[in-house]
Amino acid sequence: MENTKTFPQKKLPSKAQRHKLFGSVMPVPRSKPVDKVHMADLQNTKKDFLFDLDAVGITKVKHPITIYSSIAPTVQTSIGEFTFSSSLSHSNKGTNMSRFNEQLAKYHRQGFSTDLTTLKTFTKELAERLDQQDASLRVDYTWFYERNAPDTQLAGLNHADVSISVNYDKQQGYDIRLSLSVSITTLCPCSKEISEYSAHNQRGNVTMDVKIIEDFDETTSDWKEILLEAAESNASARLHPILKRTDEKMVTEQAYENPRFVEDMVRLVAADLYEVSEIRQFKVTCQNEESIHMHDAVASVTYDKDNE
Repeated sequence: MENTKTFPQKKLPSKAQRHKLFGSVMPVPRSKPVDKVHMADLQNTKKDFLFDLDAVGITKVKHPITIYSSIAPTVQTSIGEFTFSSSLSHSNKGTNMSRFNEQLAKYHRQGFSTDLTTLKTFTKELAERLDQQDASLRVDYTWFYERNAPDTQLAGLNHADVSISVNYDKQQGYDIRLSLSVSITTLCPCSKEISEYSAHNQRGNVTMDVKIIEDFDETTSDWKEILLEAAESNASARLHPILKRTDEKMVTEQAYENPRFVEDMVRLVAADLYEVSEIRQFKVTCQNEESIHMHDAVASVTYDKDNE
Protein backbone atom coordinates (compact mmCIF):
# COMPACT_ATOMS: atom_id res chain seq x y z
CA MET A 1 0.00 0.00 0.00
CA GLU A 2 1.41 3.43 -1.00
CA ASN A 3 2.42 5.87 1.70
CA THR A 4 0.16 8.91 1.74
CA LYS A 5 1.04 12.18 3.37
CA THR A 6 -1.44 13.79 5.69
CA PHE A 7 -1.59 17.49 6.44
CA PRO A 8 -2.89 19.05 9.62
CA GLN A 9 -6.31 20.65 9.12
CA LYS A 10 -6.36 24.34 10.01
CA LYS A 11 -9.27 25.41 12.19
CA LEU A 12 -10.47 28.78 10.99
CA PRO A 13 -12.35 31.32 13.07
CA SER A 14 -15.94 32.02 12.06
CA LYS A 15 -16.65 34.39 9.18
CA ALA A 16 -17.77 37.13 11.57
CA GLN A 17 -14.55 36.70 13.55
CA ARG A 18 -12.49 36.83 10.35
CA HIS A 19 -14.16 40.08 9.33
CA LYS A 20 -13.40 41.53 12.75
CA LEU A 21 -9.79 40.33 12.42
CA PHE A 22 -9.44 42.29 9.18
CA GLY A 23 -10.92 45.51 10.47
CA SER A 24 -14.72 45.28 10.37
CA VAL A 25 -16.46 47.02 13.24
CA MET A 26 -19.99 47.01 14.62
CA PRO A 27 -22.40 49.65 13.22
CA VAL A 28 -22.65 52.84 15.23
CA PRO A 29 -26.05 54.05 16.50
CA ARG A 30 -28.03 55.72 13.66
CA SER A 31 -29.11 59.31 14.26
CA LYS A 32 -29.55 60.83 10.78
CA PRO A 33 -32.85 60.71 8.82
CA VAL A 34 -33.53 57.69 6.63
CA ASP A 35 -36.44 59.11 4.60
CA LYS A 36 -35.59 61.35 1.64
CA VAL A 37 -37.84 64.23 2.63
CA HIS A 38 -35.84 64.83 5.80
CA MET A 39 -32.38 64.26 4.33
CA ALA A 40 -30.04 67.19 3.63
CA ASP A 41 -29.90 68.10 -0.08
CA LEU A 42 -26.47 69.67 -0.51
CA GLN A 43 -26.64 69.84 -4.31
CA ASN A 44 -29.66 72.15 -4.16
CA THR A 45 -28.13 74.56 -1.67
CA LYS A 46 -28.69 78.12 -2.88
CA LYS A 47 -25.87 80.61 -2.22
CA ASP A 48 -23.32 82.59 -4.15
CA PHE A 49 -20.73 79.94 -5.02
CA LEU A 50 -18.51 82.42 -6.90
CA PHE A 51 -18.48 81.05 -10.48
CA ASP A 52 -20.82 79.68 -13.12
CA LEU A 53 -19.67 76.27 -14.37
CA ASP A 54 -19.37 75.51 -18.08
CA ALA A 55 -20.21 71.87 -17.52
CA VAL A 56 -20.80 69.37 -14.75
CA GLY A 57 -21.90 65.78 -15.19
CA ILE A 58 -20.68 62.22 -15.61
CA THR A 59 -18.31 60.61 -18.10
CA LYS A 60 -16.96 57.19 -19.12
CA VAL A 61 -20.47 55.76 -18.95
CA LYS A 62 -20.55 52.50 -20.92
CA HIS A 63 -23.97 51.39 -22.11
CA PRO A 64 -25.52 49.16 -24.80
CA ILE A 65 -26.81 50.98 -27.86
CA THR A 66 -28.53 50.24 -31.16
CA ILE A 67 -27.01 51.64 -34.36
CA TYR A 68 -28.92 52.03 -37.62
CA SER A 69 -26.89 52.03 -40.82
CA SER A 70 -27.57 52.44 -44.53
CA ILE A 71 -24.76 49.92 -45.15
CA ALA A 72 -25.11 46.30 -44.03
CA PRO A 73 -25.41 45.31 -41.24
CA THR A 74 -28.29 47.79 -41.14
CA VAL A 75 -29.07 47.20 -37.45
CA GLN A 76 -26.17 46.76 -35.03
CA THR A 77 -25.84 46.44 -31.28
CA SER A 78 -22.74 47.84 -29.66
CA ILE A 79 -21.42 49.55 -26.55
CA GLY A 80 -21.35 53.32 -26.45
CA GLU A 81 -19.22 55.40 -24.10
CA PHE A 82 -21.20 58.44 -22.96
CA THR A 83 -20.55 61.81 -21.39
CA PHE A 84 -23.52 63.77 -20.02
CA SER A 85 -23.36 67.31 -18.67
CA SER A 86 -25.09 70.65 -18.19
CA SER A 87 -23.95 74.09 -17.16
CA LEU A 88 -24.43 75.21 -13.55
CA SER A 89 -25.19 78.65 -12.18
CA HIS A 90 -23.01 80.15 -9.44
CA SER A 91 -26.14 80.18 -7.26
CA ASN A 92 -26.33 76.36 -7.25
CA LYS A 93 -23.85 74.29 -5.27
CA GLY A 94 -24.09 71.20 -7.44
CA THR A 95 -26.11 69.03 -9.79
CA ASN A 96 -28.01 65.83 -9.06
CA MET A 97 -25.76 63.19 -10.63
CA SER A 98 -28.30 60.38 -10.34
CA ARG A 99 -30.62 62.10 -12.80
CA PHE A 100 -28.17 61.53 -15.65
CA ASN A 101 -28.31 57.77 -15.20
CA GLU A 102 -32.05 57.86 -14.52
CA GLN A 103 -32.49 59.40 -17.95
CA LEU A 104 -30.21 56.76 -19.50
CA ALA A 105 -32.12 53.93 -17.80
CA LYS A 106 -35.42 55.30 -19.11
CA TYR A 107 -34.16 55.27 -22.70
CA HIS A 108 -32.57 51.85 -22.29
CA ARG A 109 -35.98 50.40 -21.45
CA GLN A 110 -37.27 51.88 -24.71
CA GLY A 111 -34.30 50.52 -26.69
CA PHE A 112 -31.66 53.25 -26.84
CA SER A 113 -30.64 54.02 -30.44
CA THR A 114 -28.06 56.55 -31.63
CA ASP A 115 -30.15 58.17 -34.35
CA LEU A 116 -30.04 61.95 -34.14
CA THR A 117 -33.76 62.36 -33.46
CA THR A 118 -33.51 60.15 -30.37
CA LEU A 119 -30.35 61.88 -29.12
CA LYS A 120 -31.88 65.34 -29.56
CA THR A 121 -34.98 64.34 -27.61
CA PHE A 122 -32.82 62.72 -24.92
CA THR A 123 -30.75 65.88 -24.44
CA LYS A 124 -33.74 68.20 -24.27
CA GLU A 125 -35.47 65.96 -21.71
CA LEU A 126 -32.22 65.75 -19.73
CA ALA A 127 -32.13 69.55 -19.41
CA GLU A 128 -35.72 69.51 -18.19
CA ARG A 129 -35.01 66.70 -15.70
CA LEU A 130 -32.05 68.65 -14.34
CA ASP A 131 -34.10 71.87 -14.26
CA GLN A 132 -31.39 73.57 -16.34
CA GLN A 133 -31.41 75.74 -19.46
CA ASP A 134 -29.08 73.38 -21.33
CA ALA A 135 -27.67 69.86 -21.50
CA SER A 136 -25.05 68.04 -23.53
CA LEU A 137 -24.50 64.48 -24.65
CA ARG A 138 -21.53 62.81 -26.30
CA VAL A 139 -21.35 59.18 -27.34
CA ASP A 140 -18.41 57.31 -28.91
CA TYR A 141 -18.74 53.90 -30.51
CA THR A 142 -17.38 51.61 -33.23
CA TRP A 143 -19.46 51.34 -36.40
CA PHE A 144 -19.11 48.29 -38.64
CA TYR A 145 -19.84 48.24 -42.35
CA GLU A 146 -19.71 45.49 -44.96
CA ARG A 147 -17.01 45.71 -47.61
CA ASN A 148 -16.75 43.50 -50.72
CA ALA A 149 -13.46 42.61 -52.35
CA PRO A 150 -13.20 44.35 -55.75
CA ASP A 151 -12.93 41.20 -57.92
CA THR A 152 -14.10 38.14 -55.97
CA GLN A 153 -16.77 40.18 -54.11
CA LEU A 154 -15.98 38.26 -50.91
CA ALA A 155 -17.55 40.22 -48.07
CA GLY A 156 -16.27 41.03 -44.60
CA LEU A 157 -16.66 43.77 -42.01
CA ASN A 158 -14.59 46.93 -41.76
CA HIS A 159 -15.01 49.43 -38.94
CA ALA A 160 -14.75 53.14 -38.21
CA ASP A 161 -14.73 55.14 -34.99
CA VAL A 162 -17.76 57.39 -34.57
CA SER A 163 -18.55 60.23 -32.17
CA ILE A 164 -21.79 62.22 -31.82
CA SER A 165 -22.13 65.39 -29.71
CA VAL A 166 -25.53 66.98 -29.16
CA ASN A 167 -25.78 70.23 -27.23
CA TYR A 168 -29.22 71.61 -26.38
CA ASP A 169 -29.91 75.16 -25.22
CA LYS A 170 -33.43 76.31 -24.43
CA GLN A 171 -32.83 79.67 -26.13
CA GLN A 172 -30.49 78.73 -28.98
CA GLY A 173 -31.69 75.23 -29.90
CA TYR A 174 -29.36 72.40 -30.92
CA ASP A 175 -25.70 72.28 -31.86
CA ILE A 176 -24.85 68.91 -33.46
CA ARG A 177 -21.29 67.79 -34.14
CA LEU A 178 -20.29 64.49 -35.71
CA SER A 179 -16.99 62.74 -36.14
CA LEU A 180 -15.83 59.72 -38.10
CA SER A 181 -12.32 58.29 -38.23
CA VAL A 182 -11.42 55.61 -40.80
CA SER A 183 -8.27 53.98 -42.16
CA ILE A 184 -7.26 54.14 -45.82
CA THR A 185 -4.32 53.33 -48.12
CA THR A 186 -2.12 56.12 -49.49
CA LEU A 187 0.71 55.74 -52.00
CA CYS A 188 3.51 58.29 -51.95
CA PRO A 189 3.55 60.50 -55.10
CA CYS A 190 7.19 61.48 -54.51
CA SER A 191 8.31 57.85 -54.25
CA LYS A 192 6.47 56.99 -57.46
CA GLU A 193 8.01 59.97 -59.25
CA ILE A 194 11.66 59.41 -58.33
CA SER A 195 11.88 55.60 -58.28
CA GLU A 196 12.72 53.48 -61.32
CA TYR A 197 9.94 51.11 -60.31
CA SER A 198 7.40 50.67 -57.53
CA ALA A 199 6.51 53.17 -54.81
CA HIS A 200 6.08 52.94 -51.05
CA ASN A 201 2.64 53.13 -49.52
CA GLN A 202 1.26 53.32 -46.02
CA ARG A 203 -1.91 53.15 -43.98
CA GLY A 204 -3.45 56.52 -43.36
CA ASN A 205 -6.12 57.57 -40.89
CA VAL A 206 -8.64 60.22 -41.90
CA THR A 207 -10.68 61.98 -39.21
CA MET A 208 -13.58 64.25 -40.14
CA ASP A 209 -15.19 66.49 -37.53
CA VAL A 210 -18.28 68.27 -38.83
CA LYS A 211 -21.10 70.50 -37.64
CA ILE A 212 -24.42 69.79 -39.34
CA ILE A 213 -27.70 71.67 -39.59
CA GLU A 214 -30.14 71.17 -36.73
CA ASP A 215 -32.80 69.46 -38.85
CA PHE A 216 -30.56 66.99 -40.72
CA ASP A 217 -32.84 64.29 -42.15
CA GLU A 218 -31.51 60.81 -41.42
CA THR A 219 -34.47 59.21 -43.21
CA THR A 220 -33.04 60.33 -46.56
CA SER A 221 -29.28 60.03 -45.95
CA ASP A 222 -26.90 58.41 -43.48
CA TRP A 223 -24.27 60.89 -42.31
CA LYS A 224 -21.89 58.02 -41.49
CA GLU A 225 -21.93 56.85 -45.10
CA ILE A 226 -21.44 60.43 -46.35
CA LEU A 227 -18.27 60.89 -44.28
CA LEU A 228 -17.00 57.38 -45.02
CA GLU A 229 -17.35 57.91 -48.76
CA ALA A 230 -15.63 61.30 -48.56
CA ALA A 231 -12.56 59.67 -47.00
CA GLU A 232 -12.40 56.40 -48.92
CA SER A 233 -13.28 57.67 -52.41
CA ASN A 234 -10.37 60.14 -52.30
CA ALA A 235 -7.76 57.69 -51.00
CA SER A 236 -5.22 55.85 -53.11
CA ALA A 237 -7.22 52.72 -52.27
CA ARG A 238 -9.75 51.44 -49.75
CA LEU A 239 -8.95 48.87 -47.09
CA HIS A 240 -10.57 45.44 -47.29
CA PRO A 241 -11.12 42.70 -44.70
CA ILE A 242 -10.75 39.93 -47.32
CA LEU A 243 -8.52 39.98 -50.40
CA LYS A 244 -7.65 37.07 -52.68
CA ARG A 245 -4.86 37.32 -55.27
CA THR A 246 -7.01 38.83 -58.01
CA ASP A 247 -8.35 41.38 -55.52
CA GLU A 248 -4.89 42.29 -54.27
CA LYS A 249 -3.72 42.93 -57.84
CA MET A 250 -6.61 45.33 -58.41
CA VAL A 251 -6.11 47.18 -55.12
CA THR A 252 -2.36 47.67 -55.51
CA GLU A 253 -2.74 48.84 -59.10
CA GLN A 254 -5.47 51.27 -58.07
CA ALA A 255 -3.21 52.68 -55.37
CA TYR A 256 -0.39 53.12 -57.90
CA GLU A 257 -2.75 54.98 -60.22
CA ASN A 258 -3.93 57.35 -57.44
CA PRO A 259 -0.92 58.60 -55.43
CA ARG A 260 -1.75 60.87 -52.48
CA PHE A 261 0.18 63.05 -50.05
CA VAL A 262 -1.51 63.82 -46.73
CA GLU A 263 -1.90 67.36 -48.10
CA ASP A 264 -3.78 65.94 -51.09
CA MET A 265 -6.03 63.84 -48.89
CA VAL A 266 -7.29 66.62 -46.64
CA ARG A 267 -7.93 68.94 -49.57
CA LEU A 268 -9.84 66.33 -51.57
CA VAL A 269 -11.94 65.24 -48.59
CA ALA A 270 -12.61 68.89 -47.73
CA ALA A 271 -13.93 69.46 -51.26
CA ASP A 272 -16.42 66.61 -50.87
CA LEU A 273 -17.61 67.87 -47.48
CA TYR A 274 -17.92 71.41 -48.84
CA GLU A 275 -20.41 70.12 -51.41
CA VAL A 276 -22.71 68.64 -48.72
CA SER A 277 -25.16 71.44 -47.96
CA GLU A 278 -26.12 70.02 -44.55
CA ILE A 279 -22.52 70.33 -43.33
CA ARG A 280 -21.78 73.87 -42.12
CA GLN A 281 -18.33 73.50 -40.57
CA PHE A 282 -15.65 70.83 -40.88
CA LYS A 283 -12.14 69.86 -39.94
CA VAL A 284 -10.32 67.14 -41.84
CA THR A 285 -7.14 65.51 -40.54
CA CYS A 286 -5.04 62.82 -42.23
CA GLN A 287 -2.20 61.03 -40.47
CA ASN A 288 -0.04 58.52 -42.33
CA GLU A 289 1.95 55.80 -40.59
CA GLU A 290 4.98 56.17 -42.83
CA SER A 291 6.44 52.90 -44.06
CA ILE A 292 10.00 54.16 -44.75
CA HIS A 293 10.28 56.84 -42.04
CA MET A 294 10.30 56.69 -38.25
CA HIS A 295 7.82 59.56 -38.12
CA ASP A 296 4.20 59.96 -39.20
CA ALA A 297 3.04 62.56 -41.70
CA VAL A 298 0.03 64.72 -40.79
CA ALA A 299 -2.07 67.47 -42.35
CA SER A 300 -5.35 69.18 -41.51
CA VAL A 301 -7.76 71.76 -42.88
CA THR A 302 -10.61 73.63 -41.14
CA TYR A 303 -13.44 75.46 -42.89
CA ASP A 304 -16.57 77.32 -41.80
CA LYS A 305 -19.18 77.93 -44.51
CA ASP A 306 -21.11 80.29 -42.25
CA ASN A 307 -18.21 82.76 -42.48
CA GLU A 308 -18.21 82.93 -46.26
